[in-house]
Amino acid sequence: MAKTKKPELNYETKNCWDVYSSKQDIAAMDDVATRYIDFISQCKTERETVDFILEKVKAAGFEEGYGKDRVVRVMRGKTVFLARRGKRPLSEGVRLVGAHVDTPRLDLKQHPLYESCAVGLAKTHYYGGIRKHQWLARPLALHGVVVKADGQTVRVNIGEDPTDPVLTVLDLLPHLAYAQMEKTVTKAFEAEKLNIVLGHAPAKSKKGDEPKEPIKQRVLELLHEKYDIVEEDLFSAEMQVVPAGPARFVGLDGSLIGGYGQDDRVCSFATLEAFLNSTEQPEHTQIALYWDKEEIGSEGATGAKSLFFEYCMEDLAREWEPETRLSEIFLNTKAVSADVHGALDPDYQDVHEKLNSSLLGHGPVFCKFTGHRGKVGANDAHAEYVGWLRGMLSKAGVPWQMAELGKVDVGGGGTVAKFLAVYGMDVIDFGPGVLSMHSPFEVSSKADVYASIQAYRAFLES
Repeated sequence: MAKTKKPELNYETKNCWDVYSSKQDIAAMDDVATRYIDFISQCKTERETVDFILEKVKAAGFEEGYGKDRVVRVMRGKTVFLARRGKRPLSEGVRLVGAHVDTPRLDLKQHPLYESCAVGLAKTHYYGGIRKHQWLARPLALHGVVVKADGQTVRVNIGEDPTDPVLTVLDLLPHLAYAQMEKTVTKAFEAEKLNIVLGHAPAKSKKGDEPKEPIKQRVLELLHEKYDIVEEDLFSAEMQVVPAGPARFVGLDGSLIGGYGQDDRVCSFATLEAFLNSTEQPEHTQIALYWDKEEIGSEGATGAKSLFFEYCMEDLAREWEPETRLSEIFLNTKAVSADVHGALDPDYQDVHEKLNSSLLGHGPVFCKFTGHRGKVGANDAHAEYVGWLRGMLSKAGVPWQMAELGKVDVGGGGTVAKFLAVYGMDVIDFGPGVLSMHSPFEVSSKADVYASIQAYRAFLES
C-alpha cells in the first residue's frame, strides 16, 4: 500500500527567484521587465495607456462590435473592455481580470497660467492620494489633450524627449524653512503652492505695445507655435503633470524596477500580457477590464461605478447568448481585482503587522479585504473562493502570498473589487507588492511582475 504524503503543517511563502531560477525563466523574466519598463516610460496617462492597449489588441485580431469571438470596446478613450469567447456558455460565468489605468498626478486648473516674481507659472489641482512634498524640486513633464472649439484634438507632450525642457515645482530653501519644518507634513506643504514653472523670459514687444504679463505672454506664444492652441483652449483640455524621464532598473543587480505609475499600470501590463498570450480557445469566456478614476473613488462615466461594464456584458450576451440572463452570468463569474499591494518597507516596518504583510519577490499578493479600520468600505472575499484560488495556483506552480494593508488602525485604502462584488460574483484583490506607492518613483520586483503574468494567465485559463 502506497504511503500518503505527509502534509506540510507550516506555511511559508516561496521566493520567486527560487521558483523561476532556470536560464530560460531568467531570460523570460528579463525580457518581460524590459518591455514593462518601455511600457511605463511611454504610458503615463490613462489615455496613453488605453492607446497602447488598443494598438496591441487590434494587432491580435480584436474588433469593435459583438459579432466576433474577440471583442474590444472603448469608453471615452480612458476605459477598455476586452472579451475572448470561451468553449463554455456565458451562463457558466466568465473569468474576469480588472485593473485601473489612472494614477496620482497634478492636473492643470481651468485657468492655469499666470506670472509672479519674474517667473511664468501654472496652477494645479492634485489628483488622487499624493504626498505633496514628493512632487517638489524634481523634473516634471506635461502630458495631455486639448480639444479645440472646432472639435480638433491636439496631443501635448513636453518634457520627455531628451531635447525638451522640463518643468518643476519650486521648493523652499532650508535657510528660510525653520517655521515650515516645525509644522506637520500636512500643513507644511500646501496644495495651492504646487505651481508649475513654465518660463522666465518675457515676450518681445514693440514700444507702446507691452503686454501686462510678458512672461505669461511668451508661454502662450510658445504653446501656439508648437500646438496651435490659445489660452481659451485650455478650458477644454486635460493636462496632466507627471514625472519626466523613463523608468529604470534599480539596484546593482538590476532586479528591481523604478518608475512612475506602477500603481496600477504594473497590473494593467501583466493583465494584457496574460490575456494576449492566453489560449485561443479557453474554457470560459475571458474578460479584461481597464478602468479610469480608481484613484478618486472610481467615479464618473469611465470609473468602475459607471454602468459601462454592465452595458458591455448586456450587449455581449444579446449577441452571443440571448436566452441567458445577465444575473446568471454574473453570479457564476470569478473575478480578480488586479491591483498592487503595499509591500513591507525595510525603513518603515512599524506601520505593518509583519505576520500579515507581503514581501517583494514572493509573488503577487492576495488581499482578502481592503477598506480601513474595521473593514469599512471593503470587499471581503469568501473563504470558498480563496480556497479555489489556492488550488488553482498550486496546480499552476505559481508563487503567491496573502497579506493585508498595514496595521488595523494605521490607515487603509480601497480598490475596484467592491464594485464588481455588487453583481454577486466572486472577487478578490490580487497583484504584486510595490514600495514607495503613490510616489513619483515607485519600486517593484521584476520577479513579481513575471509571476503576476503567470498568475493572471493561470486564472484566465482555469
